[in-house]
Amino acid sequence: MPCTLRGRFKLDYRFKKDKLTTSDVAVVGDYVEYNDSNDGSGLITAIDDRVNFLSRKSPKIKGTGKHGERKEQILAANIDCFFVVVSVDSPEFNHKTLDRFLIAGESAQLHTSIIINKSDLISDDDFYFWVDLYKSLGYPVYLTSRKDKKTTKKILEQFSGKTSLFWGPSGVGKSTLLNTIFPYLDIRTDEVSDATNKGKHTTTGVYMYVIGNNTFVIDTPGVREIDPYGLVKEDLAHYFPDFREYLNECKYNRCTHEHEPGCAIIRAVEEEAVSVERYESYLRILDTIEDKIEY
Repeated sequence: MPCTLRGRFKLDYRFKKDKLTTSDVAVVGDYVEYNDSNDGSGLITAIDDRVNFLSRKSPKIKGTGKHGERKEQILAANIDCFFVVVSVDSPEFNHKTLDRFLIAGESAQLHTSIIINKSDLISDDDFYFWVDLYKSLGYPVYLTSRKDKKTTKKILEQFSGKTSLFWGPSGVGKSTLLNTIFPYLDIRTDEVSDATNKGKHTTTGVYMYVIGNNTFVIDTPGVREIDPYGLVKEDLAHYFPDFREYLNECKYNRCTHEHEPGCAIIRAVEEEAVSVERYESYLRILDTIEDKIEY
């Protein structure tokens, strides 16, 4: 039943009990109350509290400049499982991009898994370095391809009685993967652009599909860039599972783990307890956060 919104709603998110966040839009995954208008449509009168939600910074708008304001864009709410979908090639695997998606999931406190699609394109055993790395961080990692029915069955086992969301860069084969797991969905797909080797935006909106009893899957548009919303420098390291055991060992309580003497993270990198690739990824993200810390 298509529904429209009544006015503006103040949503008191459960994890922000002391702060009211105003929104005039219900998102996919929200539980709502509505009145039947007797014409095949409904009028939403209330939106329930969200258990969680996944968001990012809204896409950059031309003409706003480097520091133009970018608001929060909420993709979906009340998510049980978050699947980050990337690919081996076409577009090429990029661990820095993957880390940004993982941070979005960590900051929303979601159960996050990694799907590396197009595994039939793996040409070098060195690629398994990334598989082993992310598994060591506690993330379930699935290697998938169109031909691999066994792995897709393993993924299917995670869905029962849950709301699962698929998100990733454009062109990684997310919609094709969903069609493989759920053939009856028949989601439209497209190929990667030959000119740019970047994905095309085949899925243009966020859609929830009913898979079974209390079982739903949310498909989202692929993105060219991902900037998690609401990050502050002093909290970023908490979203890196491989950093957490060292955070209380730094000399300074508000250490940014970038240059401070006595930093336990820097020492862990030097001792190869934390991978240099993950640390470099952390520094790149840290550099994009504009808030300043005063000592």
